[in-house]
Amino acid sequence: MKNSLKAILLLLSSLFAAVLPAAEPTTILLWSNGAPGSEGRTAPEKVEPPKRGQEYIKVSSIHNPSITAYLPTKDKATGAAVIICPGGGHSFLAMDIEGDNVGKWLSEHGIAGFALKYRLAREANSTYKVEVHALQDTQRAIRLVRSRAPEWGLSPNHIGVMGFSAGGQLAALAAARYDAGLTNAADAIDAVSSKPDFQALLYPAIPRDLVFTKEATPPAFLVCGFNDRQNISEGLPNLYLQLKKANVQTELHVYSDTGHGFGFRPASQAPVAGWPARFAEWLDHSGFLKN
Repeated sequence: MKNSLKAILLLLSSLFAAVLPAAEPTTILLWSNGAPGSEGRTAPEKVEPPKRGQEYIKVSSIHNPSITAYLPTKDKATGAAVIICPGGGHSFLAMDIEGDNVGKWLSEHGIAGFALKYRLAREANSTYKVEVHALQDTQRAIRLVRSRAPEWGLSPNHIGVMGFSAGGQLAALAAARYDAGLTNAADAIDAVSSKPDFQALLYPAIPRDLVFTKEATPPAFLVCGFNDRQNISEGLPNLYLQLKKANVQTELHVYSDTGHGFGFRPASQAPVAGWPARFAEWLDHSGFLKN
């Protein structure tokens, strides 16, 4: 009788675990004691909800950069993770369609998503710089996620970066300017490698003077729209050719009848709405979804 009861309890426990929802998203400051270069900045974040002519959430006034963690359930987890850099011209962040929506989708498909709020260099009266503070935030996010890989069930060599528009610029810079960990780091997180294992660039602002090599450049997944601005709709295929010439494994998608800023809108029926599935397929084919 006791054995039968035990078996029933174990069965109920397993059934309950199978229907558990993904963990609630958690926001984590990149620096618990304040970001270097933001000393004395106490203005709160500004959140502007969607409205006519602006179909996304705008976040600005970021002085305490953070990541919001979207972790998959253990039964779905693949061990892969993506730091997501929203765009907004470095004056705001399109936080839902280029951040949180993406993190949610990834977590539902077994990939940990971390939506990044980074400091804005082109916001009115900002003293921040793209290649100093915003890039530092991106690098710190990679270090932080890798430092907590055991806690979150992640593979430390399956951690990549994704960016949209201005966030794509940061992702590309992070994939080119990384280190194995800062020497003599006072902070243990800074002693962790900032190298992304892969990069996903969606209609990015393409940095100049990037150098690519098969040995040093992370594999890339590139997406843009045919109707985007010329520097992107032609610039991204040109970037693909540069990566191919360097023998860096790269996949390129150009969606017809599509412009800039499509992000990820779960209700969209447009063909471009399928890009996250193509990204997951690419990760799987590239070996990043295998623990």
